[in-house]
Amino acid sequence: MNTTMQKFGYPETLIKEFKKWVVVLRPQQVTLGSLVLICQDDAKAFSDISSEAFSELPQVIKEIEASLTQAFSFQKINYLMLMMVDPDVHFHVFPRYKENKSFSQYDFFDHGWPGPPNLKNPNETDPSLTIAILTHLKFNWNESPN
Repeated sequence: MNTTMQKFGYPETLIKEFKKWVVVLRPQQVTLGSLVLICQDDAKAFSDISSEAFSELPQVIKEIEASLTQAFSFQKINYLMLMMVDPDVHFHVFPRYKENKSFSQYDFFDHGWPGPPNLKNPNETDPSLTIAILTHLKFNWNESPN
């Protein structure tokens, strides 16, 4: 487990583990279903990840998009590789919504729509809501046939 995985709550926030990647629920829900996709290689630059990690990435992305579509019906999706604070290769994954989304009696807003995600204004959650989102995503996960 690398430090970026630890920071984002792995293994408690784990949705799906692949050979070279993990998908975890992002603690701050910028939009409903915000995730972090983290490479398990010891790589600090995207160009340093293994060929196995590169080759697995399309399958991971297909599963993320199919699962988020099934779980929350997003309109667009953004993958941000910022790596300004957390050193290991990872992407922040933000499903995007034109209109507010309701989940578990809470309203979620996409404060940046139609522009970039507004990272400074996440939706407020509590531990029970976080568990509900995590459970919902795991239940709606679509396995890739590859």
